[in-house]
Amino acid sequence: MGDSFAHLDDQGNARMVDVGAKDATVRVAVAEAVVTLSDTVRTRLFAGDLPKGDALGVARVAAIMAAKQTANLVPLCHPIPIDGIDVVVEECSAGARVEVTARTSAKTGIEMEAMTAAAIGALTIYDMVKGLDRGAEIGPVRLLRKSGGKSGDWQR
Repeated sequence: MGDSFAHLDDQGNARMVDVGAKDATVRVAVAEAVVTLSDTVRTRLFAGDLPKGDALGVARVAAIMAAKQTANLVPLCHPIPIDGIDVVVEECSAGARVEVTARTSAKTGIEMEAMTAAAIGALTIYDMVKGLDRGAEIGPVRLLRKSGGKSGDWQR
């Protein structure tokens, strides 16, 4: 990896990495975010029995919308074309798990879009249950795996 950071210039100032000379390749990233919920609220969430309505559907749409806005939210992130996004919200022992798979054919990776989408999906669930479960928590938000590009495949 070396001692230099691509997001810093010779004077240590932040910069956007120039990806112009890189080849566009198919890239896929999978990320997750976990929302810890009380047992009662978890049951109500997955039964579709929340006062604010269909939290699972709203969270999926919010995740997709967030992925499309990543470059506007993360200062040094390149705007890239998104070929597809899949969002799954599943019940887990902690509460709810938001998993996002994002795909692109671009000169740079799509990890940030996948992680942003998972985080916003989780925040949307939190927003829709906070009146019932003040102790709800989000985390971890993390990359699970990625493929494509010069650095190749990686898996947690």
